[in-house]
Amino acid sequence: MIEYDAPWVKQDAPIDARSDLAMRARLAASQFDAAVIFSVYSQNPLPAAMLCHLAGIPLRLAHCRENPYGLLTDWVQETEPQHGTRHEVERQLALVARVGARATDTRMRFKVRPDDAASLAQKLGERGVDLHAPFIVVHPGATAAPRRYPTERFAQVIERLGTQLRWPMLVTGSPGESSLCREACGDSAHAIDLSGALELGELGALIGHARVLLSNNSGPVHLASALGTPVVDLYALTNPQHMPWQTPHRVLYHDVPCRWCYRSVCPEGHHACLVQVGVDEVVSAVLELSENASLINSTIQVS
Repeated sequence: MIEYDAPWVKQDAPIDARSDLAMRARLAASQFDAAVIFSVYSQNPLPAAMLCHLAGIPLRLAHCRENPYGLLTDWVQETEPQHGTRHEVERQLALVARVGARATDTRMRFKVRPDDAASLAQKLGERGVDLHAPFIVVHPGATAAPRRYPTERFAQVIERLGTQLRWPMLVTGSPGESSLCREACGDSAHAIDLSGALELGELGALIGHARVLLSNNSGPVHLASALGTPVVDLYALTNPQHMPWQTPHRVLYHDVPCRWCYRSVCPEGHHACLVQVGVDEVVSAVLELSENASLINSTIQVS
Protein backbone atom coordinates (compact mmCIF):
# COMPACT_ATOMS: atom_id res chain seq x y z
CA MET A 1 0.00 0.00 0.00
CA ILE A 2 1.28 3.44 -0.99
CA GLU A 3 -0.22 6.41 0.86
CA TYR A 4 -0.57 9.60 -1.17
CA ASP A 5 -2.44 12.88 -0.56
CA ALA A 6 -3.63 13.42 -4.11
CA PRO A 7 -4.56 17.03 -4.95
CA TRP A 8 -7.75 15.95 -6.72
CA VAL A 9 -9.40 14.51 -3.59
CA LYS A 10 -10.48 16.27 -0.42
CA GLN A 11 -7.67 16.34 2.13
CA ASP A 12 -6.10 18.71 4.63
CA ALA A 13 -2.49 18.48 3.49
CA PRO A 14 -1.10 21.53 1.65
CA ILE A 15 -0.92 21.19 -2.13
CA ASP A 16 2.70 20.74 -3.20
CA ALA A 17 3.70 19.74 -6.73
CA ARG A 18 6.87 18.16 -5.37
CA SER A 19 4.77 15.49 -3.66
CA ASP A 20 3.05 14.72 -6.98
CA LEU A 21 6.36 14.48 -8.81
CA ALA A 22 7.73 12.23 -6.09
CA MET A 23 4.70 9.94 -6.44
CA ARG A 24 5.16 9.81 -10.21
CA ALA A 25 8.79 8.80 -9.69
CA ARG A 26 7.83 6.17 -7.13
CA LEU A 27 5.21 4.65 -9.43
CA ALA A 28 7.67 4.67 -12.33
CA ALA A 29 10.35 2.96 -10.26
CA SER A 30 7.89 0.21 -9.29
CA GLN A 31 7.35 -0.66 -12.97
CA PHE A 32 3.69 -1.60 -12.59
CA ASP A 33 2.13 -3.46 -15.51
CA ALA A 34 -1.35 -1.98 -15.13
CA ALA A 35 -3.45 0.44 -13.09
CA VAL A 36 -7.12 0.10 -12.19
CA ILE A 37 -8.62 3.44 -11.11
CA PHE A 38 -11.60 3.05 -8.77
CA SER A 39 -13.86 6.08 -8.52
CA VAL A 40 -17.46 6.88 -7.61
CA TYR A 41 -19.54 8.16 -10.49
CA SER A 42 -19.26 11.78 -9.36
CA GLN A 43 -15.46 11.65 -9.54
CA ASN A 44 -13.28 12.19 -12.59
CA PRO A 45 -10.62 9.45 -13.01
CA LEU A 46 -8.49 11.42 -15.46
CA PRO A 47 -6.11 13.11 -12.98
CA ALA A 48 -5.16 9.67 -11.64
CA ALA A 49 -4.97 8.33 -15.18
CA MET A 50 -2.60 11.14 -16.15
CA LEU A 51 -0.35 10.36 -13.18
CA CYS A 52 -0.24 6.69 -14.15
CA HIS A 53 0.43 7.62 -17.79
CA LEU A 54 3.32 9.87 -16.81
CA ALA A 55 4.68 7.06 -14.61
CA GLY A 56 4.84 4.80 -17.65
CA ILE A 57 2.16 2.33 -16.55
CA PRO A 58 1.14 0.85 -19.90
CA LEU A 59 -2.41 -0.35 -19.13
CA ARG A 60 -4.96 1.93 -17.45
CA LEU A 61 -8.59 1.00 -16.71
CA ALA A 62 -11.40 3.20 -15.34
CA HIS A 63 -15.00 4.33 -15.66
CA CYS A 64 -15.07 7.69 -17.40
CA ARG A 65 -17.89 9.96 -18.56
CA GLU A 66 -15.92 11.91 -21.15
CA ASN A 67 -13.66 10.58 -23.87
CA PRO A 68 -10.27 9.97 -22.19
CA TYR A 69 -8.44 9.56 -25.49
CA GLY A 70 -4.97 8.23 -24.69
CA LEU A 71 -5.16 8.54 -20.91
CA LEU A 72 -7.06 5.25 -20.59
CA THR A 73 -6.17 2.16 -22.56
CA ASP A 74 -9.35 0.44 -21.30
CA TRP A 75 -12.30 2.83 -21.09
CA VAL A 76 -15.61 1.81 -19.53
CA GLN A 77 -18.31 4.35 -20.34
CA GLU A 78 -19.80 5.99 -17.23
CA THR A 79 -23.58 5.38 -17.13
CA GLU A 80 -24.40 6.33 -13.54
CA PRO A 81 -26.60 7.92 -12.28
CA GLN A 82 -28.61 8.47 -15.47
CA HIS A 83 -29.18 4.73 -15.90
CA GLY A 84 -29.39 3.82 -12.22
CA THR A 85 -26.78 3.38 -9.50
CA ARG A 86 -25.09 0.31 -8.09
CA HIS A 87 -23.55 -0.45 -4.74
CA GLU A 88 -19.91 0.58 -4.89
CA VAL A 89 -18.77 -3.05 -4.59
CA GLU A 90 -20.90 -4.06 -7.58
CA ARG A 91 -19.62 -1.11 -9.57
CA GLN A 92 -15.95 -1.92 -9.05
CA LEU A 93 -16.40 -5.67 -9.61
CA ALA A 94 -18.12 -4.84 -12.91
CA LEU A 95 -15.19 -2.62 -13.84
CA VAL A 96 -12.52 -5.29 -13.44
CA ALA A 97 -14.78 -7.88 -15.06
CA ARG A 98 -14.44 -5.88 -18.28
CA VAL A 99 -10.82 -7.05 -18.48
CA GLY A 100 -11.60 -10.64 -17.44
CA ALA A 101 -11.14 -10.45 -13.66
CA ARG A 102 -14.32 -12.05 -12.36
CA ALA A 103 -15.04 -13.09 -8.78
CA THR A 104 -17.43 -15.81 -7.64
CA ASP A 105 -17.10 -14.66 -4.02
CA THR A 106 -18.21 -11.03 -3.79
CA ARG A 107 -17.83 -10.58 -0.04
CA MET A 108 -15.57 -7.90 1.34
CA ARG A 109 -12.67 -9.01 3.55
CA PHE A 110 -10.69 -7.53 6.43
CA LYS A 111 -8.03 -9.72 8.03
CA VAL A 112 -7.54 -9.24 11.77
CA ARG A 113 -3.97 -9.96 12.79
CA PRO A 114 -3.40 -11.95 16.00
CA ASP A 115 -1.26 -9.12 17.41
CA ASP A 116 -4.14 -6.66 16.96
CA ALA A 117 -6.59 -8.99 18.67
CA ALA A 118 -4.16 -9.50 21.55
CA SER A 119 -3.46 -5.80 22.05
CA LEU A 120 -7.20 -5.05 21.86
CA ALA A 121 -7.94 -7.68 24.51
CA GLN A 122 -5.34 -6.07 26.78
CA LYS A 123 -6.77 -2.56 26.29
CA LEU A 124 -10.30 -3.77 26.96
CA GLY A 125 -9.16 -5.76 29.98
CA GLU A 126 -7.66 -2.59 31.45
CA ARG A 127 -11.15 -1.09 31.17
CA GLY A 128 -12.92 -4.09 32.67
CA VAL A 129 -14.30 -5.44 29.37
CA ASP A 130 -14.06 -9.06 28.23
CA LEU A 131 -13.46 -9.25 24.48
CA HIS A 132 -15.41 -12.51 24.29
CA ALA A 133 -18.46 -11.35 26.25
CA PRO A 134 -21.37 -9.52 24.58
CA PHE A 135 -20.98 -5.82 23.84
CA ILE A 136 -22.23 -3.17 21.40
CA VAL A 137 -19.91 -0.85 19.47
CA VAL A 138 -21.17 2.69 18.84
CA HIS A 139 -19.44 5.03 16.39
CA PRO A 140 -20.99 8.53 16.60
CA GLY A 141 -18.58 10.36 14.28
CA ALA A 142 -18.34 10.96 10.54
CA THR A 143 -16.15 13.24 8.47
CA ALA A 144 -19.00 15.40 7.18
CA ALA A 145 -21.53 16.95 9.55
CA PRO A 146 -24.60 15.99 7.44
CA ARG A 147 -23.71 12.31 7.99
CA ARG A 148 -23.81 12.56 11.79
CA TYR A 149 -26.83 11.55 13.83
CA PRO A 150 -27.29 14.07 16.68
CA THR A 151 -24.85 13.28 19.46
CA GLU A 152 -27.44 13.81 22.18
CA ARG A 153 -29.58 11.14 20.50
CA PHE A 154 -26.64 8.74 20.58
CA ALA A 155 -26.42 9.41 24.33
CA GLN A 156 -30.10 8.54 24.76
CA VAL A 157 -29.71 5.37 22.71
CA ILE A 158 -26.65 4.29 24.70
CA GLU A 159 -28.40 4.91 28.01
CA ARG A 160 -31.44 2.88 27.02
CA LEU A 161 -29.52 0.00 25.45
CA GLY A 162 -27.07 -0.20 28.34
CA THR A 163 -29.90 -0.27 30.87
CA GLN A 164 -31.87 -2.88 28.93
CA LEU A 165 -29.06 -5.19 27.77
CA ARG A 166 -26.62 -4.68 30.67
CA TRP A 167 -23.79 -4.97 28.14
CA PRO A 168 -20.81 -2.63 27.70
CA MET A 169 -21.44 0.09 25.13
CA LEU A 170 -18.03 0.75 23.55
CA VAL A 171 -17.85 4.16 21.90
CA THR A 172 -15.19 4.57 19.20
CA GLY A 173 -13.72 7.53 17.37
CA SER A 174 -10.52 9.26 16.33
CA PRO A 175 -8.49 11.41 18.74
CA GLY A 176 -10.13 14.46 17.16
CA GLU A 177 -13.56 13.06 18.02
CA SER A 178 -12.89 12.66 21.74
CA SER A 179 -15.28 15.41 22.82
CA LEU A 180 -18.01 14.03 20.59
CA CYS A 181 -17.49 10.54 22.03
CA ARG A 182 -17.60 11.84 25.61
CA GLU A 183 -20.88 13.58 24.83
CA ALA A 184 -22.26 10.40 23.27
CA CYS A 185 -21.32 8.42 26.40
CA GLY A 186 -23.34 10.84 28.52
CA ASP A 187 -23.91 9.63 32.05
CA SER A 188 -24.38 5.98 31.14
CA ALA A 189 -22.68 3.58 33.54
CA HIS A 190 -22.37 1.12 30.65
CA ALA A 191 -20.58 3.46 28.21
CA ILE A 192 -16.83 3.21 27.73
CA ASP A 193 -15.03 5.87 25.70
CA LEU A 194 -12.42 4.37 23.36
CA SER A 195 -11.83 7.49 21.26
CA GLY A 196 -8.22 7.70 20.16
CA ALA A 197 -7.37 4.42 21.90
CA LEU A 198 -7.39 2.01 18.96
CA GLU A 199 -5.33 1.45 15.86
CA LEU A 200 -7.11 0.38 12.67
CA GLY A 201 -6.41 -3.31 13.18
CA GLU A 202 -7.65 -3.13 16.76
CA LEU A 203 -10.81 -1.37 15.63
CA GLY A 204 -11.36 -4.18 13.14
CA ALA A 205 -10.89 -6.77 15.87
CA LEU A 206 -13.34 -4.89 18.10
CA ILE A 207 -16.03 -4.68 15.41
CA GLY A 208 -15.47 -8.33 14.53
CA HIS A 209 -16.34 -9.36 18.10
CA ALA A 210 -19.26 -6.96 18.56
CA ARG A 211 -22.84 -8.24 18.73
CA VAL A 212 -23.91 -5.16 16.74
CA LEU A 213 -22.26 -2.02 15.39
CA LEU A 214 -24.35 1.16 15.63
CA SER A 215 -22.85 3.84 13.43
CA ASN A 216 -23.30 6.76 11.13
CA ASN A 217 -22.52 5.79 7.55
CA SER A 218 -18.76 5.92 7.90
CA GLY A 219 -15.70 3.68 7.70
CA PRO A 220 -16.68 1.31 10.54
CA VAL A 221 -19.84 0.31 8.63
CA HIS A 222 -17.67 -1.03 5.83
CA LEU A 223 -15.40 -2.80 8.30
CA ALA A 224 -18.52 -4.46 9.72
CA SER A 225 -19.51 -5.56 6.22
CA ALA A 226 -16.06 -7.05 5.68
CA LEU A 227 -16.15 -8.84 9.04
CA GLY A 228 -19.77 -10.06 8.89
CA THR A 229 -20.84 -8.06 11.93
CA PRO A 230 -24.49 -6.94 12.12
CA VAL A 231 -24.80 -3.19 11.68
CA VAL A 232 -27.41 -0.52 12.29
CA ASP A 233 -26.51 2.21 9.82
CA LEU A 234 -27.83 5.73 10.42
CA TYR A 235 -27.81 6.68 6.77
CA ALA A 236 -27.79 10.32 5.72
CA LEU A 237 -29.19 10.53 2.20
CA THR A 238 -26.14 12.23 0.69
CA ASN A 239 -25.46 9.38 -1.76
CA PRO A 240 -27.07 6.01 -2.47
CA GLN A 241 -24.25 3.55 -3.11
CA HIS A 242 -22.44 3.03 0.20
CA MET A 243 -24.88 0.98 2.27
CA PRO A 244 -23.80 -2.14 4.21
CA TRP A 245 -22.77 -5.04 1.98
CA GLN A 246 -23.65 -8.69 2.56
CA THR A 247 -23.96 -8.55 6.35
CA PRO A 248 -27.12 -8.46 8.52
CA HIS A 249 -28.15 -4.84 8.73
CA ARG A 250 -30.78 -2.22 9.31
CA VAL A 251 -30.45 1.08 7.44
CA LEU A 252 -32.38 3.91 9.08
CA TYR A 253 -33.25 7.24 7.47
CA HIS A 254 -36.08 9.71 6.93
CA ASP A 255 -36.85 10.33 3.26
CA VAL A 256 -36.50 13.92 2.02
CA PRO A 257 -36.95 15.64 -1.36
CA CYS A 258 -33.28 16.70 -1.34
CA ARG A 259 -31.99 13.12 -1.11
CA TRP A 260 -28.70 12.23 -2.89
CA CYS A 261 -27.39 15.78 -2.60
CA TYR A 262 -23.68 14.81 -2.58
CA ARG A 263 -22.99 17.77 -0.29
CA SER A 264 -20.64 18.01 2.68
CA VAL A 265 -22.98 20.67 4.10
CA CYS A 266 -26.76 20.09 4.22
CA PRO A 267 -28.12 22.22 1.33
CA GLU A 268 -31.40 22.83 3.16
CA GLY A 269 -29.89 23.32 6.60
CA HIS A 270 -32.29 20.92 8.32
CA HIS A 271 -30.48 17.53 8.33
CA ALA A 272 -33.97 16.02 8.31
CA CYS A 273 -32.85 12.73 6.77
CA LEU A 274 -31.18 11.91 10.11
CA VAL A 275 -32.74 14.27 12.64
CA GLN A 276 -36.18 12.78 12.06
CA VAL A 277 -35.01 9.26 12.85
CA GLY A 278 -36.25 8.70 16.39
CA VAL A 279 -34.42 7.16 19.32
CA ASP A 280 -37.11 4.45 19.59
CA GLU A 281 -36.42 3.28 16.02
CA VAL A 282 -32.68 3.11 16.66
CA VAL A 283 -33.03 1.18 19.92
CA SER A 284 -35.48 -1.26 18.33
CA ALA A 285 -33.16 -1.90 15.38
CA VAL A 286 -30.18 -2.66 17.61
CA LEU A 287 -32.23 -4.97 19.83
CA GLU A 288 -33.64 -6.87 16.85
CA LEU A 289 -30.21 -7.43 15.34
CA SER A 290 -28.67 -8.40 18.67
CA GLU A 291 -31.37 -11.03 19.15
CA ASN A 292 -31.55 -12.55 15.68
CA ALA A 293 -29.01 -11.04 13.32
CA SER A 294 -29.17 -13.82 10.74
CA LEU A 295 -32.78 -13.13 9.78
CA ILE A 296 -32.75 -9.35 9.38
CA ASN A 297 -31.48 -7.47 6.36
CA SER A 298 -33.46 -4.36 5.55
CA THR A 299 -33.55 -0.69 4.69
CA ILE A 300 -36.02 1.23 6.82
CA GLN A 301 -37.56 4.56 5.93
CA VAL A 302 -38.69 6.23 9.14
CA SER A 303 -41.90 8.18 8.61
